[in-house]
Amino acid sequence: QVQLVESGGGLVQAGGSLRLSCAASGRPFSTSAMGWFRQAPGKEREFVAAISWSGGLTSYADSVQGRFTISRDNVKNTVYLQMNSLKPEDTAVYYCAQPSPGAFWASRTQTSYTDWGRGTQVTVSS
Repeated sequence: QVQLVESGGGLVQAGGSLRLSCAASGRPFSTSAMGWFRQAPGKEREFVAAISWSGGLTSYADSVQGRFTISRDNVKNTVYLQMNSLKPEDTAVYYCAQPSPGAFWASRTQTSYTDWGRGTQVTVSS
């Protein structure tokens, strides 16, 4: 059974930084791409970032490009999201997700992802 557990969320002032972590278990991690999504109150869940199985390729939503960095540690079975220069509009619940084995590694479509964490709340105050 796949388990994805996010941590690292919290309350931060605009301009600040947070680093989210997602620990994975139950399915081979080092051969799987990983993604981060977020959902703000009253809005659809949206793609944030994705990383290939090796970590050599990354993809970002335009809204976070240049401010967020996705990375992974295949020894620790953990994927990270470093968030800098945070803005109030980044406030959301952040989810990590693992795509199905045949899905495109940088898919921005939720249906490509078969396993999800429960999310961690990020709140950015102005």
